[in-house]
Amino acid sequence: MDEELQREFDRVVAAEQRIEPRDWMPEGYRRTLIRQIAQHAHSEIIGMQPEGNWITRAPSLRRKAILLAKVQDEAGHGLYLYAATETLGADREDLTQKLINGRQKYSSIFNYPTLSFADVGVIGWLVDGAAICNQVPLCRTSYGPYARAMIRVCKEESFHQRQGYELLMTMMRGTEAQRRQVQDAVDRWWWPSLMMFGPPDDASSNTEQSMAWRIKRHTNDELRQKFVDMSVPQADKLGVTLPDPELRWNAERGHHDFGTPDWDEFWRVVKGDGPCNAQRVAHRRKSHDDGAWVREAATAHAAKRAAKESAA
Repeated sequence: MDEELQREFDRVVAAEQRIEPRDWMPEGYRRTLIRQIAQHAHSEIIGMQPEGNWITRAPSLRRKAILLAKVQDEAGHGLYLYAATETLGADREDLTQKLINGRQKYSSIFNYPTLSFADVGVIGWLVDGAAICNQVPLCRTSYGPYARAMIRVCKEESFHQRQGYELLMTMMRGTEAQRRQVQDAVDRWWWPSLMMFGPPDDASSNTEQSMAWRIKRHTNDELRQKFVDMSVPQADKLGVTLPDPELRWNAERGHHDFGTPDWDEFWRVVKGDGPCNAQRVAHRRKSHDDGAWVREAATAHAAKRAAKESAA
């Protein structure tokens, strides 16, 4: 029986069709999806913090409204994705506990500080731009609920990327001090943005199987190359210099050559030793603890309502 189910699963995946929650799936496929989608959800929720830090200090009411809307979107993305893990049998509270206890990871990019308002623009341009490269192929991932959730997420991330770029263009038309702020932010965020795609393919233990299952559609290095090729002309238009002396066009390859990120730094941050790791997790833990009474009240209300409906 299991062999027949496995053959049907393999057929559906090979035919570029979708696996749905009630379909049989290998346990490894289920575990891989829970790990990947949970990490994605955690990243959206933790990712609210670096920019949320600037909401009260935005330079205008317009910029404050834009930033509020963006941070709200990130919260929504996290909720979509936690809901997708629940279709796989995961428990949202359990995933949250794993996050705040350090047993599950989130994107290393969110462990860097936002030192100026220009960082808000650069996060929109580079970080959300990298997210778009990563996430648009996930609209075709083999697991139905994840693929469908990513359609809206990608539309909103695309808007965030444009917002960030517009902010930077405005600052680059401003004072010399503003232009220096933008260049400084680009210098600090460029390499962490390249690390967002994960380790090199030869050091990525999950890529091969995820590709076979059609969970991933491209390797880490393929996506990283696409991001670099996309970002170089945007940087030229913006008037900033990307901080990589090895960055140049390779006519023979039809792509840009670029330097190697500091993978020692990447693994150090992933393992918890980044500039803001402790701060980000502590803030998430406090928010979760402070919201306990709301969850308890909602649960009690739902139970009371269910009891009334049952009695009626």
